[in-house]
Amino acid sequence: MPENHARKPEPRHDGASETPAVQAPSTSASGEGPEETAPVHRRNRAESKAAGKSTGNPFLGWLKEIATVVVIAVVLSFLIKTFLFRAFFIPSESMVNTLDVDDRIFVNLLVPEPFALSRGDVVVFRDTKGWLPPAPPKAQGPFTWVQDGLTFVGLLPDNTDQHLVKRVIGLPGDHVVCCDAGGKLTINGTSIDETYINPAEVPQVRNFDVTVPEGKVWVMGDNRNHSADSRAHMETDGGFIDLKDLEGKAAVIAWPLNRIKTLDNYPDVFKSVPAAR
Repeated sequence: MPENHARKPEPRHDGASETPAVQAPSTSASGEGPEETAPVHRRNRAESKAAGKSTGNPFLGWLKEIATVVVIAVVLSFLIKTFLFRAFFIPSESMVNTLDVDDRIFVNLLVPEPFALSRGDVVVFRDTKGWLPPAPPKAQGPFTWVQDGLTFVGLLPDNTDQHLVKRVIGLPGDHVVCCDAGGKLTINGTSIDETYINPAEVPQVRNFDVTVPEGKVWVMGDNRNHSADSRAHMETDGGFIDLKDLEGKAAVIAWPLNRIKTLDNYPDVFKSVPAAR
């Protein structure tokens, strides 16, 4: 009787891999179907939620976006107005031709601190010395609160008349004299050629001889014959302005559009002036 021999399988020579090309899908933990069905269910639920959101009122969504933008703009404007720049308007002709009546300017609040003040800077300061007459009562209207609110957050310039704008001529310790034999102002013994003065009129000579105390400055208007500046208030604290009363340095004319420009402090005018003792 022939012996039964187990036959070894014939080796394959068609180059096919022993690993199946396609695996049968495994069942899920519940045994109810392929695992691939779980992501499908989650995706369907997400799509259902998205579809539910899209059915909301689009007008309310638009209003929410507008309100968010407005709030952000107001907060940024308030922060800028409080810490960086503040808007003012020019009510008088004391700084012509540098500044015209009704010009709108931005004032850099970082001067004199932390950035130093320089001779020639145009500054805005609070009238704590009584240089201006008392402000008349403000007329109240139905929308006054709107204007006050926009001014408070910095979206409108400050229209109060209790601020003044002048050019710094003397820093603390400077000896300022008017005038030398040529009719020019001298600072610490050096005469200066004030190219910023209104060329339409020859300035009238008003003699004075002052030394600026510590913590104060001497200021004058560019339109000399029409400026009630330090010269006109020497009986009030010597005509000096306290540094702590400075709002800041006028940096830019922002309005009207045809006058937009940065304001110069004319460093060449003062470059030869020696430091104060």
